[in-house]
Amino acid sequence: MTSRNEQTGPADVEQPVPHAVAPAGWGSDCVAEMLRLLDTRYVALNPGASFRGLHDSLVNHLGNRDPQMLLCLHEGHAVGIAHGWAKVCAKPMAVVLHSNVGLMHGTMAIFNAWCDRVPVIILGATGPVDASLRRPWIDWIHTARDQGALVRNFVKFDDQPASVAAAAEGMLRAARIAMTPPHGPVYINLDVSLQEAKLAEPFRLPDASRFRPPPVPVPPVDALADAAALLRGAARPAILMGRTGKSETCWGQRVALAEHLGAAVFTDLKAGAAFPTDHPLHAAPPAQLFSATTNARLRDADVVLSLDWIDLGGTLRAAWNGADVTARVIQVSPDQYVHNGWSMDHQALPPSDVHLLSTTEAVMPLLLDALGADATPAPRPAAPPVTASLPRNPAPEIEIPLLAEAMQIALAGRDACVVRLPIGWGGPLWHFRHPLDNLGGDGGGGIGAGPGLVVGAALALREAGAGRIAVAVLGDGDFLMGVTAIWTAARYRLPLLIVVANNRSNFNDELHQERVALERGRPVANRWIGQAITDPDVDIAAMARAQGAVGIGPVSCPSQIDAAMAEAVAAVLDGQCVVVDVRIKPGYDAGTAAAMMKRSPKG
Repeated sequence: MTSRNEQTGPADVEQPVPHAVAPAGWGSDCVAEMLRLLDTRYVALNPGASFRGLHDSLVNHLGNRDPQMLLCLHEGHAVGIAHGWAKVCAKPMAVVLHSNVGLMHGTMAIFNAWCDRVPVIILGATGPVDASLRRPWIDWIHTARDQGALVRNFVKFDDQPASVAAAAEGMLRAARIAMTPPHGPVYINLDVSLQEAKLAEPFRLPDASRFRPPPVPVPPVDALADAAALLRGAARPAILMGRTGKSETCWGQRVALAEHLGAAVFTDLKAGAAFPTDHPLHAAPPAQLFSATTNARLRDADVVLSLDWIDLGGTLRAAWNGADVTARVIQVSPDQYVHNGWSMDHQALPPSDVHLLSTTEAVMPLLLDALGADATPAPRPAAPPVTASLPRNPAPEIEIPLLAEAMQIALAGRDACVVRLPIGWGGPLWHFRHPLDNLGGDGGGGIGAGPGLVVGAALALREAGAGRIAVAVLGDGDFLMGVTAIWTAARYRLPLLIVVANNRSNFNDELHQERVALERGRPVANRWIGQAITDPDVDIAAMARAQGAVGIGPVSCPSQIDAAMAEAVAAVLDGQCVVVDVRIKPGYDAGTAAAMMKRSPKG
């Protein structure tokens, strides 16, 4: 038998004792078989009695294979791991959340997935709904009459089936809805009595191929012609590239379109890599919020093509200083299909002269054809290697540019997939040339999401054989809120690199306290109170080591940074989950700080 230290991957961990497997005999066996039918590779979960039947079926009926369980230490991490998985491969992982309490733990992560428009299949459990079957006390507090109401406003679909047949139909419907753009999480709540009911007759699996998601609708020919006419007649076109997917084919088509039009291109760190950031047409450093200079550059456009840009209305309003937008606007996005009145995650209502209610992937080849453009981008030279240009010894503290440079030197010659970057990250610090170079943000601004996202991305990258290192640069607050997610990475032997840009503060809020103090004529020097994560300093490297990961640091001197990053990358290449604690000087680049502090387009 293989020892634990010799096991190398998720498939070799937690193997059940072999036994003869009988046909499905219980309700939960059918649910487990449906997950397999839906091509579910993994189920992330934190155990709970409300789904003990399903847990048994996954292990003893399916043999913990297709899907395999991933044990997590918190429900939010389970959803976050599924979120990170979907950001890489654009297909859902399953999650199981225990009754109402587990669902409440997972709600922030579900909201992140909703705002990020990624598919996640969430199975819940409750009950018994029949009150006469409940155990004293615990079954009463862990049973909800309408459990889906906890998340109904930020999932695409929810169901609470009352029979095995209804559960099968609900799962088929949920999977189809999750994968119909815009993607999103779905929730199926399973009564414990349904799971633990003995079947009176064999369960017949449906033919899943007859319940696949429909093709993405394509825009009408006249609407495409109108968009092409506007772009053809533009003197100063601009393209805002937002949620554009991870297809290499579509990446090339976007580059070809920009080159055909000679358009100024803008990208968003929240949405991930969409266009080569070192391309001559990339008009401004990618950012989470535009600087005044970038706004002026966008305002110069006479036609703006938005490819599912996050908050197009707010971006245009800021660029035109709240005045009427003089540019003609072409919007490509299906996002309004999921807008509702509970959350304002749909952002400001943008003006649009042509609205193509479809995805970027569906529209790109049609738009190129309508313009008579070659769909092949011009060849570009390889990116030059990053070499040290910033001083290592004279500066007393490490700043983010130095950290970024040291990471890229250590990763030289290797493909990285950047899963998350902190708010203060400046766009020019790291160029992206492939759709998997940067996965963007968490969607809902949920602090604590970072560790789960990078674990899920690392699993998907290994599953796909992508040959990429999953890398995340996290703030210390983000890491500390989600730290136990890395135990799952260590448990399932997932190689990844987390660098904690540790400023020992909730620094974003320090800037907000400074703004309020200045407005009120009060001492700015007090902005750190209630914000500083120090005295005592948290030993982040020790927290990583305690969960089976490699912990390096704290690294506080510029002269140490290159050696620390080289050690970290070597450990990742050896198959380890690695966390590096880098003590950085607090601060944002001026453009980011100014944009964050603004209350409105007029400041």
